[in-house]
Amino acid sequence: MNTTYQPIEWLGDRVKILDQTKLPGEEVYLETRDYRDVAIAIKELKVRGAPAIGVAGAYGIAVGALGIKVEIREEFLKELETVIETIVGTRPTARNLFYAAERMEKVVRQAHHKAAEVGRNVAAIKRALVDEAIRIHRDEEEATRKLSELGAELIKDGSTILTHCNTGPLATTGYGTALGVIIRAKEQGKKIKVYADETRPLLQGARLTAWELMKAGVPCTLITDSMAGYFMSRGEIDCAIVGADRIAANGDTANKIGTYTVAVLAKEHGIPFYVAAPTTTIDLSIASGKEIPIEQRSREEVAYFAGICVTPEDCEISNPAFDVTPAKYITAIITERGIMRAPYGEGMGKSSHR
Repeated sequence: MNTTYQPIEWLGDRVKILDQTKLPGEEVYLETRDYRDVAIAIKELKVRGAPAIGVAGAYGIAVGALGIKVEIREEFLKELETVIETIVGTRPTARNLFYAAERMEKVVRQAHHKAAEVGRNVAAIKRALVDEAIRIHRDEEEATRKLSELGAELIKDGSTILTHCNTGPLATTGYGTALGVIIRAKEQGKKIKVYADETRPLLQGARLTAWELMKAGVPCTLITDSMAGYFMSRGEIDCAIVGADRIAANGDTANKIGTYTVAVLAKEHGIPFYVAAPTTTIDLSIASGKEIPIEQRSREEVAYFAGICVTPEDCEISNPAFDVTPAKYITAIITERGIMRAPYGEGMGKSSHR
């Protein structure tokens, strides 16, 4: 799949990020050598989607390392610790962010050990971090390509598919997860069409998914979040496919708020419900969805629409960014290492990064 946009790029000494909050109206890019800018971009959803957050986090740590001026290894490592803490403190739910940080920290430990042995300097550690961030990016790209190819096998010719939130190249920096599967099925010549939930409160489906599907030439109809059951009841949906931000060891899956509702409706109507995610999203340290941390975001995201307050100013608002879909509602989990079906426990151990 060829796209004319790159959500994240490494430019040798800085990172370039497509500001997704401006889409679809305009394509605005941020170029920065400051890890704090990257942290803000993640927190403010300029870059979003679990795989993309992981890649951005890795590049944020890389630019943070390049910006440290000290040459004494111990002082460098102390400042780098602050960089990493800032990056991983941005969003708590996406597993890929923490996975990327763990890989970067491992490189630091290895490079530091080699430096101590052979007298290599801080510059060597910086180079190693940049190289690892680039590898993380390439690995995510390759993983989404593979899982899209595998997942497309589940999509029948003539299918109408429901998806929730945004899971294309914007959210992954690669081929895509749920949207990658859909787009790959279309590239295989299957005649498919998509219903895309708008995804309140920030309209990732309306703003981003519809935009990406139209660019890919996939027939798409936008619906509000509350319409999914209506179309299922009329027999107009053949399957539902979504992405994931964190998958527990038992298959419970955290994804954009509203996903759980879609899964329950799909089960009620006998419709397959698929989750597509790279194995970097699997977290074996968490036994079930009850342990997944759920990010709580600001009331303003719900209270305001296009800058206009749509509720009384003193109205109490709750704004969880994600919900958890129990494994019993999930027909299959599609990863780059294969397609898993219930019971998920054993398959998770074989498929996940450890």
